[in-house]
Amino acid sequence: MGGQPLFILDEDAQRTQGDDAQSSNIAAGKAVTESVRTTLGPRGMDKMLVSDSGDVVITNDGATILDEMDIEHPAAQMIVEVAETQEDEVGDGTTTASVLAGQLLTQAEDLLEDDVHPTTIVEGYHEAAQLAQEAIDGEVLDVDIDDETLTSVAESSMTGKGTGDVEAGALAETVVAAVRQATDGPGSTRDQIAIRSQAGSSSSATELVEGIIIEEEPVHGNMLSSVADATIAVIDADLEVQESNIDAEYNVSSVDQLNAAIEAEEEELSSYAEAIAAVGADVVFVSGDVDDRVGAQLSKEGIVAFDGVDSDELQDVTHTTGASRVGSVDTLEAEDLGEAEDVSVQKYGDEELAFVQGGASSETVTIFARGGTDHVTDELERALNDALDVVVAALDKGGVVPGAGASEIAIADHIRSEAASIEGRKQLAVESFADAVDVIPRTLAENTGMDPIDALVDLRAEHESEGIAGIISEGQTGVIDDPVDYGVLDPAAVKREAVESATEAATMIARIDDVISSDA
Repeated sequence: MGGQPLFILDEDAQRTQGDDAQSSNIAAGKAVTESVRTTLGPRGMDKMLVSDSGDVVITNDGATILDEMDIEHPAAQMIVEVAETQEDEVGDGTTTASVLAGQLLTQAEDLLEDDVHPTTIVEGYHEAAQLAQEAIDGEVLDVDIDDETLTSVAESSMTGKGTGDVEAGALAETVVAAVRQATDGPGSTRDQIAIRSQAGSSSSATELVEGIIIEEEPVHGNMLSSVADATIAVIDADLEVQESNIDAEYNVSSVDQLNAAIEAEEEELSSYAEAIAAVGADVVFVSGDVDDRVGAQLSKEGIVAFDGVDSDELQDVTHTTGASRVGSVDTLEAEDLGEAEDVSVQKYGDEELAFVQGGASSETVTIFARGGTDHVTDELERALNDALDVVVAALDKGGVVPGAGASEIAIADHIRSEAASIEGRKQLAVESFADAVDVIPRTLAENTGMDPIDALVDLRAEHESEGIAGIISEGQTGVIDDPVDYGVLDPAAVKREAVESATEAATMIARIDDVISSDA
């Protein structure tokens, strides 16, 4: 071959192999999880995230923090994906999943230093994850998933998050009422519950609206601001002079011809308002533009019209009121109309919102979240979304388990008790998984103001003697007690998904021993 070197990679490519690759990836993953660890629990802290353009986000929501961070390292991005998966599947527990993934990597790093092969670590972690799922199943409480239980689940989710001047308990009741309103049969439909936030008032003004809220104002200033027992039309078209599809010129050679053209145009525009009035509509939602002259005519007829309504909002109106979406005024008939108990327009600062309440054909509801500033309403909206998701998860996905770190203590205890029956070095990985799970109660203790080591020892002892033990925040510190007695409950689905997604990410990162990157 003449001794010529064989180049496979581009000369600008960078390659990291072996221990260096593993250490780099694990360090990146751990760094990401450390950024959210202090947000965990009822006394978790917030993060302020400032973008290049100066936009500010203040939150302790793990998914939001990781989404807003400008993360480039590919291994660190895998941790971000853990939070995204957790958010997509169950809507909460993103910080728990991320912190657990980071601690699994920390334990894996120690095992690698002890010459435990990555494949052994992966096998042990997967076996431990199965044991964890068994433990979660064993922790599911034999209780009725009634309003009281769901309120506890929602309150547990929101405690420690930014809820303004209103306590999590009051908001939890609103969340449960929203879910119950939207429940159809044995399950619940999350898509039927919307959240609309509006700055300008205290968070205590947050309320449940039995209907939808859209950010629209009437097309004419003289239109009514409220219509009771409204009959509603939804038109997916423009209400203005129709333009010809043919590129043609029209020569007007006399005043009579000009007047005739103007008269024909006026008649066309008037026909829109007359047809809507004739069919019996009180309120009309239009996807396109409404000509000013049509708006004026509709106003004279006592009809309230909204134009430029986007497709999603039109769908919400049809779903709520039972109206049919028609493509033109010409095809609008009485059977296409929907109904609502009330359609009203309310002004908040410079903005106007249309409330469509008491729709005839749906249980659609909206939580109208208020707050003194946009930052407050944004964080309140995130907290409400999480609460809605966990309540739905508790109803639809396998019940509830004790919160406050109690389930994690039970998981770690179960894994350790089964580890003795596992042969070889894989046992070390299984035991390390149990140690990693301890990071959740340990972090809760630390964030609550307790000594994390002492708290962990006490938790294990209490769990051994009583069968259940969690960290309850009281004043400036915490106590070891039964979280069920305090109403601290989590959906079992949140725990299951956190274990699964964290294990997948940690094992994937631990198996990588070669990183090849290009500067191109």
